Amino acid sequence: MKASTVSPSALLAALALTCLAAIGAALASQHYFDMQPCPWCVLQRLLFVLVAAVCVLGLLWRGLMSNRVVGGLLALLAVSGMAAALWQHFVAAASASCNLTLADRIISGLKLDSFFPEIFQARASCAEAAVNLLGLPYAFYSLALFAISGLVAARLLVRGARANGA
Repeated sequence: MKASTVSPSALLAALALTCLAAIGAALASQHYFDMQPCPWCVLQRLLFVLVAAVCVLGLLWRGLMSNRVVGGLLALLAVSGMAAALWQHFVAAASASCNLTLADRIISGLKLDSFFPEIFQARASCAEAAVNLLGLPYAFYSLALFAISGLVAARLLVRGARANGA
């Protein structure tokens, strides 16, 4: 199937489900395989929740303006997620402590670690959480999914621009 024939609704639904599956995989890694998350891991979980929520918004709200708003929000979240994944791998993983980092402050500031500790509580340092899965750093899987989110965002933004005659 050509990419141009895939509807925005199908892309949004697939992306939302993939993000939720990624969160499920992270929780399985944590609770069944004892791969405890660091603050940057937890921040990426939050960003995946937000990407899925924006996708659902896009499925419920249709039209020219929705493509632009949803596309713009997804683009911001995708860039934020890619930055978090890259920071986690290249900077935070070399640090013995993640306490009081931006990720730690965001999660604790939103009190997600208190309200939903099984999902959003950091339980390892960044160095401890730097693990490989099938030969690739765990953060790179997250990076890839955020990049896909960015491609979906670009598709929505281009579609919105074409519909407007730009």
